[in-house]
Amino acid sequence: QVQLVESGGGLVQPGGSLRLSCVVSGSPILFYTMAWYRQAPGKQRELVAGITPSGRTNYADSMKGRFTISRDNAKNTVYVEMKDLKSEDTAVYYCNLQKAGYDYWGQGTQVTVAS
Repeated sequence: QVQLVESGGGLVQPGGSLRLSCVVSGSPILFYTMAWYRQAPGKQRELVAGITPSGRTNYADSMKGRFTISRDNAKNTVYVEMKDLKSEDTAVYYCNLQKAGYDYWGQGTQVTVAS
């Protein structure tokens, strides 16, 4: 049974930073692309960043230069470092694993950017 557990969210002031973690159990992440998505109230879920097994990354345009995705295969964990946070980054952030054509999701972690 594959499970993804996100952590690290919270309340942060504009311009602040947070680091989110996603620990995966039930499957090694070594062979799979991992990603972070987010969903703000009243909006569709959107891609934040992805990272391939080889470490190649891609980012949504609004996150480029501010967010950094990384992975530690030995710890079966994926991270996203978020800097210069803005109010529009407020959302629930979800970790994603695609395996054998199936999407696995965590429960999400809330990030709120407010002064």
